[in-house]
Amino acid sequence: MTAMTDPYEIAAGVPSVEVFRRLRTDAGLSDRDPGAVAAALPNTWYGVVLRHEGEPIGMGRIIGDGGTAFQVVDICVHPAHQGRGLGRRIMAALTEELERRAPATAYVSLIADGPARFLYEKFGFADTAGHGSIGMYRFMGA
Repeated sequence: MTAMTDPYEIAAGVPSVEVFRRLRTDAGLSDRDPGAVAAALPNTWYGVVLRHEGEPIGMGRIIGDGGTAFQVVDICVHPAHQGRGLGRRIMAALTEELERRAPATAYVSLIADGPARFLYEKFGFADTAGHGSIGMYRFMGA
C-alpha cells in the first residue's frame, strides 16, 4: 500500500478524554475514570494517535520519569481495524521515540496481555521471569 492510498495516519499526541475512553473500551480494555484520564494524559512522555480517514481508531502512550524509567501503556486498535499491522505501527512509533530521546540506561517496561507479547517481542521486549524478575501490580480500586 503506498502512502497516497494508505487510509491510516499516525501522529504524535494524545486523544481527548472521551476518545481515550472509547478507544480502550472498543478494543476490549478496561474503562478508566474520566477525572483520572484528564489528570493522566498531560503527563504522557510521548503518545501517538492512529486515525483512519481522520477518525481516531488506535493509540499508544509512553509514561515515565523522562530519565530512568518508562512504561509503554494504552496500546490499542479498534477491532474492525485489527490484523493489518497497525499495532506494529504504533509500537514502531513509540520505540523510535524511545531510541531517539531516552537515555541508554533507561528501563522500559510494559504489561503484555495474551498474544500481544509476540508483537512486543519483535521490538526487543522480553519476559522478565527469564531475568530473575516477575511483573507485579496493585490495582487501587475495588
